[in-house]
Amino acid sequence: MARYSEEILEDIRQSNDIVDVISQYVRLKRSGRNFFGLCPFHNEKSPSFSVSPDKQIFHCFGCGVGGNIFTFISKIEGISFRESIEVLAERANIQLPQLDGNIDTAKEELKAKVFKVNKFAAEYYHQNLYKPTSKEAQEYIKQRKLNNETLKAFQIGFSGKFDELYKALKNEGFGNQEILESGLVNQNRNGKFIDRYRERLMFPICDVRGRVIGFGGRLLNYEKAKEEAESKNLKAPGKYINSNGNIVYDKGRNLFGLNVAKKGNIKTVLVVEGYMDVISLHQRGISNVVAPLGTALTEQQGWLLRKNTEKIILGFDSDGAGQEAIERSAKILQRMGFDLRVLQMEGAKDPDEYILKYGVVRFQNVMNNAISLLEFKVKTLKKNLNLENANDKIKFLNEIAKLISQIDSSIEREVYIEQISKEYDISKEAIYAQVNKLAYSNSKGKQILEKTRVTHNFIKEEKEVPEKIKKRENTILSILINKPEAFKIISSKVKPEDFQFSLNETIAKKLYDEFEKGNININSILDEFDENARNHITEIMAIDLEIENLEKAINDILNLYKREKLDNRKMQILEELENDIDLEKKNSLEKELNSIIIELAKIK
Repeated sequence: MARYSEEILEDIRQSNDIVDVISQYVRLKRSGRNFFGLCPFHNEKSPSFSVSPDKQIFHCFGCGVGGNIFTFISKIEGISFRESIEVLAERANIQLPQLDGNIDTAKEELKAKVFKVNKFAAEYYHQNLYKPTSKEAQEYIKQRKLNNETLKAFQIGFSGKFDELYKALKNEGFGNQEILESGLVNQNRNGKFIDRYRERLMFPICDVRGRVIGFGGRLLNYEKAKEEAESKNLKAPGKYINSNGNIVYDKGRNLFGLNVAKKGNIKTVLVVEGYMDVISLHQRGISNVVAPLGTALTEQQGWLLRKNTEKIILGFDSDGAGQEAIERSAKILQRMGFDLRVLQMEGAKDPDEYILKYGVVRFQNVMNNAISLLEFKVKTLKKNLNLENANDKIKFLNEIAKLISQIDSSIEREVYIEQISKEYDISKEAIYAQVNKLAYSNSKGKQILEKTRVTHNFIKEEKEVPEKIKKRENTILSILINKPEAFKIISSKVKPEDFQFSLNETIAKKLYDEFEKGNININSILDEFDENARNHITEIMAIDLEIENLEKAINDILNLYKREKLDNRKMQILEELENDIDLEKKNSLEKELNSIIIELAKIK
């Protein structure tokens, strides 16, 4: 399989600084020569995720994941290595060359075809919306007051009957494999191909690059369809049906409307619940709005937002499900370092209804006055308590203190304590006392956790290798990686098979092979390893050895290897001498033993 040349990959690496790229997803702070932040690949409260600008690698000391710039993009975006190359090339305005030979695997070829199917379907549905046979959809569009510009911007369409799309796709030359993989058409038991979306308002779902990856379809006369189904003892159709996950679509890794929002200013992003919220607000000038493709945000969607903005307003529906979605989404977003706010609407169940009812200016004021997450939690807590009742007021104070004690910033604590004290007529001293008590308990608990923390082990060894040997081997690899000029000296004394830790042996073999060829670019070599080996290498690279005298360090390690080999051979000879052997062999072994003893004496 053809691949991009190392020169192209190196050009892309050089044009994309790893700190700049990762900073789009993770809030990083400099500490010494490296940058640290909260790991995007596991849940943590203390930063253990390290990024090295010198070595252009990342490594998390908490979960062990590591790699280079391509690895990071591939992992955070949930895309292939090839796609990560394309993303970073596009970011650096580097034109990728046409490749000789077939780079696409069968999966990549199918993926490309499904994208084409989706693009055709979106255009087909959109054109169908304007036909005389789509009057029901046209009436619905008028009721929702959507203009032609908005319909085009979001490519809103209308699906036909039975197998209209399937026939259109076949006429266009598409095969059944890519048509079925797209999820737009199903095949029944009789072998008939039937459109999945029939007589529904269609919302194409695009990825951040504007490619159509899926669809949402709304049944227009839902109540009528529901009644008809119930009268026939049939299951009621879904008001919305959405694409299932497939080769190009993962609902947890994409956001509806982000491709459109990115065209404007997204210093702040409003996250709403549904397609119509996004579309209605966008038409009325609120373009920095997106929606998750489910009931609440996923972690991957959170990192996608972090790449594009630092401030988020959660504007989910005002019903119980919407408020629960705020709680769940906030848990994910809070640890990512967002300035997080919550929209407060009265007189409407969702943003679409609110902006239609009260207008753009009033909605903009609601956005500007969105409250902090803590204020939202306090308001939610207050709803279920009667503050005139002493027991409820005590419970209220205790719960507020818990919330405030979890805030790291002393300034934020001060502001909230002042605000809550005035608003709920509770003395600041009482709040301070409870907060400090809880904060002290939390810090003690944290210390206990830190003492008992077990480092995650990614590698299962066939045999147990002593830690001192692993450490010594890691040091050799570290010297090789950071000081390739030491390769000739080390390789003359230590062979890959001398490494007892099997993963180190695998890594050493690859390093020796590449160094022999003259390739000492560790970042390019990293791409050749599997995830376990890559994580281990970046852990070694991320630790500064602080070796003052490199030559002495190398000699000391080589002497250790030499001593170990001689000691092992000495023990073998002593065992053989205890056996009944002929005189000639005995003299030969004693002579060799004498030489070993002399050699051992020379090693300091």
